[in-house]
Amino acid sequence: MVEGDNKSANMLAQETAQLEEQLQAWGEVILAGDRVLRWQKPWFPGVLVAATTALFLLIYYLDPSVLTGVSSGVMLLCLADYLVPTLAPRVFGSNKWTTEQQQRFHEICGNMVKMQRRLLGWWRRLCTLKEEKPKMYFTSVISSLLALAWIGQQVHNLLLTYLIVTLLLLLPGLNQHSVFSKYTAMAKREINKLIKKKEKKNE
Repeated sequence: MVEGDNKSANMLAQETAQLEEQLQAWGEVILAGDRVLRWQKPWFPGVLVAATTALFLLIYYLDPSVLTGVSSGVMLLCLADYLVPTLAPRVFGSNKWTTEQQQRFHEICGNMVKMQRRLLGWWRRLCTLKEEKPKMYFTSVISSLLALAWIGQQVHNLLLTYLIVTLLLLLPGLNQHSVFSKYTAMAKREINKLIKKKEKKNE
């Protein structure tokens, strides 16, 4: 068991090191984005929502076709992949890279590797469910897809995408500032109060 844990930890460290090497040119940009996503300043959530809203309003105004949207998105990614490694050191100054920044960059890469492993684990469990319990797999997948299809039919595609993207961008900051845990604790307290009131009435 210990050998297995050590092997897994070594593989995790190796994959993290490889990812760090691959993303080294994007280091300054990733750290800047991390500061925004974790709301290091109180006005960062407003910037995220405003930028997302402006982007989706532009898409709504231009109303591009699917092929045009995909081509434009891939083109922007190619431009970023070419320009960011060249311009980032000039904008941020790579000579200002500190030990704290390197540690944070290492943590971000480690979290990305863990998320990748988690997604692969979910996919393997789904494949295992398909092989061992095909009826349950079929029922759960079809039900989920039908629910998603119904939601997509009720809500405009662009609006639904906007809400999902905005929530995903705000999620790291919400977790960082314990917003979810705060409101979850409040909800648990209210539920416990209701349960106690019902128990008193039954007595």
